[in-house]
Amino acid sequence: MAAKELKQFTLEEVAEHNKPDDLWVVIDAKVYNLSRFKDLHPGGISVLTDGEIAGQDATEAFYGLHRHEVLERPQYQRLQIGIIHGEQPAIYSRIVGEISDVPYAEPTWLSQGYHSPYYTENHRKFQQAIRRFVDEFIYEDAQAREEDGKRPSQSVIDNMAAVNLHAMRMGPGKHLQGLSLMDGLVKPEEFNYFHELIITQEIARCGARGYGDGLMGGKVIGLPPVLNFGSEALKARVVPEVFAGKKFICLAISEAQAGSDVMGLQTTAVKSEDGKEWIVNGTKKWITNATFADYFTIGCKTEDGLTVILVERGPGVETRQIKTSYSTTAGTAYITFDNVRVPVENTLGEEGRGIFVILSNFNHERWVMCCSSARSQRSIVEECLKWATQRKAFGKPLISQAVIRSKLAAMIARTESVQSWLENITYQMCHMTYKQQSQKLAGQIAFLKSYSTQCAQETAKDAVQIFGGRGITRTGMGRFIEHYHRTVTFDALLGGAEDVLSDLGVRQAMRAMPKNARL
Repeated sequence: MAAKELKQFTLEEVAEHNKPDDLWVVIDAKVYNLSRFKDLHPGGISVLTDGEIAGQDATEAFYGLHRHEVLERPQYQRLQIGIIHGEQPAIYSRIVGEISDVPYAEPTWLSQGYHSPYYTENHRKFQQAIRRFVDEFIYEDAQAREEDGKRPSQSVIDNMAAVNLHAMRMGPGKHLQGLSLMDGLVKPEEFNYFHELIITQEIARCGARGYGDGLMGGKVIGLPPVLNFGSEALKARVVPEVFAGKKFICLAISEAQAGSDVMGLQTTAVKSEDGKEWIVNGTKKWITNATFADYFTIGCKTEDGLTVILVERGPGVETRQIKTSYSTTAGTAYITFDNVRVPVENTLGEEGRGIFVILSNFNHERWVMCCSSARSQRSIVEECLKWATQRKAFGKPLISQAVIRSKLAAMIARTESVQSWLENITYQMCHMTYKQQSQKLAGQIAFLKSYSTQCAQETAKDAVQIFGGRGITRTGMGRFIEHYHRTVTFDALLGGAEDVLSDLGVRQAMRAMPKNARL
């Protein structure tokens, strides 16, 4: 059916409709009839019948109170009856698949006129494809699930599996061999950490922190031990169904008694009399994706030390949801293991040497979190720049206030520094073996994560000050700011607290300190 042709009006014609029962307004050249809507207006009737609104061009007043997305909702689109003669709408917000032209809203390599030594033409094509995919298949589900707390929709999981996004989020490696990545856009042997960085940062643009973890975040940290330390038979059984989005996995290390203190874990695993099974007892806490996980990669105390075991959901495994600062869509849970019997073939790595399995997993986990943190900070910068230019205070745009410009300057500087350090480390990862990364980059990544999350918390605090009351309101203009401020501390804790990681970075540096170095 052809789109309905809108009638054209002059501003003078619109001005005649300025009564409560005959109420029109103009917003961005579009004419809206609010006569029947006025009683439903959340802000009350008086706002709409004000002499500067009724029958007038209310564009500035509207954008001082509402996000552009409000006009895109079907119930409000139906209120449009025409357009101003000779004019066209000029205001836009989020355009599916497109690069933002707001300064610093995109990393430098995506900004027009800038260059980068890190990204190839394939990376650019890959980014375009991933952005369109996220905007079309993930973004709306992210907003809905972050709000209602349900797990990410299976349709999204399936769409991601169709282009092998689940496999790509594990980084480069043998697990990609034979797969068609993004419909053949990138060859498995050419996929590198910058491709993975792009995926992580594009998903982070959704601005839904709980959903980001719920979108199989447990797989990103729970499956590598299986890939790197599991038997061939175990990998053949588990990995394909996880990559297909048919089964879910999580990493279960933290306990009520032990967080960063991995060696203090209390969950135990003892061998059965015939030596064919582990019998697992204990609890785990704050485990991402555990409410809907089918597999649990867990750390246990065993006779020879710490051992990592893959436990399948079954008799004796119980998960209970934990409500945290972000959405329950993340599936955060408390897990109880009560005499759970697990085949010894599910042991990951050597018995008693599980600490090496766990530590080898940390670098990639923390790097992924840095990717997400860097992009999330940038999204907040974009929100603040838009708000500061459209919001008026004391009769002037907010951006005219020197104190606001100072806050924005600090936010931008932090964001750019985090991204630059991140790209440098990512380049090193692309040119180092897994073993070299463990030796050379553990300290660097620890420092970066600590720095990036400290920057993020400063940016969250400044953003709330810029948005004022809207920055602490879960709906409306400042909803992304409120959400970010409420959830930003997750990155500062998950994968290692800031102080612990900063100390790790210094200790790693001291290992390389020349013994004969003097002032």
